[in-house]
Amino acid sequence: MLSRDTPNGASGYSEPPVSRSMGGVTMNLFTSSAQPSLFGDDEASDDVREPVLMSLNPIYFDLIWAGEKRHEFRRRFLAGQSVRWYVYLTAPVARLSAVIDLGPAIVDTPQRIADIAEQARVGNGASVLEYVKDLPQAFAIPIRRVSQYPGMSLEQLKAELGAFHPPQGYTKLRNHPELLSVCEKVTADPPTREMTVRDVALAGGSRGFPCPHRSPSSCSAARVRQGARRNTW
Repeated sequence: MLSRDTPNGASGYSEPPVSRSMGGVTMNLFTSSAQPSLFGDDEASDDVREPVLMSLNPIYFDLIWAGEKRHEFRRRFLAGQSVRWYVYLTAPVARLSAVIDLGPAIVDTPQRIADIAEQARVGNGASVLEYVKDLPQAFAIPIRRVSQYPGMSLEQLKAELGAFHPPQGYTKLRNHPELLSVCEKVTADPPTREMTVRDVALAGGSRGFPCPHRSPSSCSAARVRQGARRNTW
């Protein structure tokens, strides 16, 4: 059975490019041919990102692609470092099939973290505050890039590992080499879709402040590169 590295803390809460606007985020769609990064950092800092495994509800995963979720909110998390999050999507998907690159967490009071959630998506602040209000501090972790892969089902993971239980908190994969190897096998396949997110709505180091701009779209830009199979959307 896989041991957890933290207590329970699961979030309760791609021819020529064609521009599309979704949820205040501008996206460009590409075919599967190689495209240069718009930001020049496709491979930057891979070696310093801490690899972790966490579960995510498919509803919130879909919100990332819609441009409505730019942070992951957690009661407990790693501070002061970038993270490579191998994503296990919970039921009904029940599949290890994505990687999300996260920036260093913003660590602040529950109210400030809820303000970040509200600025990103109206109405989300209250639910995030309810989730973290009993804590002295909570975590808003910026989402920098997301990639989806064919992945492995729960049954395949159990066959590979002998036993697999979806994590309730986060699992530091360097402490579990066999599990890390399986995660890396999943990402050896070409991604079916990718998106790079730029969000400058927060500033001030580890103690972020909501963006003063009236529209989140003035603070964010995203790029989507669709995989070879156009029907993966």
